[in-house]
Amino acid sequence: MRFLRLADRNMKEIYRDPVSMLLGLFMPLVMLFLFSSMFKLAEVDTFSPINLTPGVIIFSFSLIIMFSAVLLARDRQSAFLIRLFTTPLTAWDYILAYVLPFIPFALMQTLVCLLVGTLLGAVYQQITIAILVFLLMAFLCVSIGMIMGSLLTENQVSAVGSLFVVIISLFSGAWMDLKMVGGLFEKIGYALPFAHAVDVARAVFGGAAFTDISRSFYVVLIYTIGLFLLAVVSFLYAKRKK
Repeated sequence: MRFLRLADRNMKEIYRDPVSMLLGLFMPLVMLFLFSSMFKLAEVDTFSPINLTPGVIIFSFSLIIMFSAVLLARDRQSAFLIRLFTTPLTAWDYILAYVLPFIPFALMQTLVCLLVGTLLGAVYQQITIAILVFLLMAFLCVSIGMIMGSLLTENQVSAVGSLFVVIISLFSGAWMDLKMVGGLFEKIGYALPFAHAVDVARAVFGGAAFTDISRSFYVVLIYTIGLFLLAVVSFLYAKRKK
């Protein structure tokens, strides 16, 4: 539990920038309202509130990649992290201290989007598995941010982070049915975890059993574990360079 003091410091750093936090919280809601209004006009199934809400939640986590990467990159380029390297904290301690403070924010994003989805007409039949998948994806996205923050400068993080926002937007299936698009687009989408997470949430919201979505769930779980371990390795590499 040695990482708790550092985690507390990081929590304060995160919420010291209320503009970014409000952007991360309210921009997904704007998109939720915008695309759900299209459903009223065209009745495209993807834009129905129950199908749109999971996609918006997963997309909102792309902003967490940016926030977490910038925080670590900034600390790594300053004397703060260099001083921390003299403490007995392990790589696991560092990563947990940078990952865990973002989970409450991700949970807040999730709950607010679910509430707004309900107000727009969505009825969720099974919410527990969906929230578990959302939390796994939040953990995964922060791990990606930790990898970027360990290896890139703060300026480079902005460019690469923007690329991840585009990738998640295009290949998560949030705004379109990847199976309907087909071809290379579908193959790339389902080679990544984001579309699997959206599919799991949509399926369980519609009443599907765990056996129906177990393959996609395990894809998300394996990606989450793998990227977290890669984040630890990346941090160790950055520590050796210092």
